[in-house]
Amino acid sequence: MKKIALEEHFVTTELVGYGAGSSAIAQPDAWAEASRRLLDFTAERLPEMDAHGLDMQALSLNAPGIQAETEAPVAVAKAITVNDFLAGVIAEHPTRFRGFAALPLQDANAAADELERAVTQLGFCGGLVNAHTNGMYLDDPSLRVVWERAEALDVPLYLHPANGVDTAHVLSGHPELLGPMWSWGIDTSTHALRLVFGGVFDDFPKAKLLLGHMGEGLPYVLWRLDSRWGFQNRHGVELALGKPSAYLKRNLYVTTSGVDSASPLQCALDELGADHVLFATDYPFETISEACTFIDTVELDEGLRAKVAHENAEALLGIH
Repeated sequence: MKKIALEEHFVTTELVGYGAGSSAIAQPDAWAEASRRLLDFTAERLPEMDAHGLDMQALSLNAPGIQAETEAPVAVAKAITVNDFLAGVIAEHPTRFRGFAALPLQDANAAADELERAVTQLGFCGGLVNAHTNGMYLDDPSLRVVWERAEALDVPLYLHPANGVDTAHVLSGHPELLGPMWSWGIDTSTHALRLVFGGVFDDFPKAKLLLGHMGEGLPYVLWRLDSRWGFQNRHGVELALGKPSAYLKRNLYVTTSGVDSASPLQCALDELGADHVLFATDYPFETISEACTFIDTVELDEGLRAKVAHENAEALLGIH
C-alpha cells in the first residue's frame, strides 16, 4: 500500500537552538537520538522509509521553530532561509519529499506573502505553525490575512504543538505531564477551538486546518461540545453554523501521527468522515516501522485504508 506521511520533522543547524528547551521534557538519551535524526534527510531517513514502504514524507520544521523568535524581521529572514533550504532538499528527492512552509507570524503580511511564495514558487503543500507565536494564537484578528491567503491558495495550515505560554496550575508539581505527554494536547486542541469560536471558519469557510495526534482528542468530544454549547453562556459569541461540531467536521483534517491505535482511528473516521483522516508517523519522535505496520495491518476496508494511507493526502495537498 502506498503511504504518504504528513507530520515528519527536521531541523537545521542554524535553528537547532530554538528547540533546546525540548530536552527538559524528554529522556536525555531519547532526546539526543531524536535531535541527531532531525538533522538527517538521506543517511538514515530514506533507508528507513524504504525498509517500511513509506513512499513520501511531507517535511516540516520541528517545534518551536520560527514561532520562538521574538524579533519580526529576524523571523521573516529565517523563515525565507529555512524554506529555501527545504526546497533544495525536496528538489534533490522530488518523489520522496514534500514540504510545509515555516511562517513568520510575527509579521502577518510577511507570513501571508511567504506562504504564497512557498506554495506558488517552491511547490510546498501549505504551512505549519508550532503553537503560539509570542503568545499570539491563530484566531488573532491580525492573522486574518494569513487565513485569507491560505484559503485563496487552497492549502491547509497544520497546527502543531509546542510549549505553551504558561503552565496551568493543575500541572504544578507534576512536570512529567508537561509536553507531548499531556499538556501539549490540551493547548493544541484549545487553540483549534479558538479558531471555531473566534470566527475564523465563519470568515473563511473553505479554510483547512490540520491537526496531528488523531486530532488532539477533539473527535472524541464533538457530541459534548454541541451539547454544552446549547447550555453555555456564550458571552456574545454566535456560530453561523450553529454547532461547534459543524466546523470541525467541515474544516478540520487530522493525521494519525503518534497514535498507532485502532480505536482512536475508528473514532476519527466515524466523527470526521473518511476524507478527513490522513496518515503520519511523527518521525523521529515515533518510529516509521511502528506507524507503517499499524496502517498496513489495522482492520480497515481496503478502500478506506488507501484513502488514509495516501489518497486523502494526494487530494488535500495536491500531490501527484
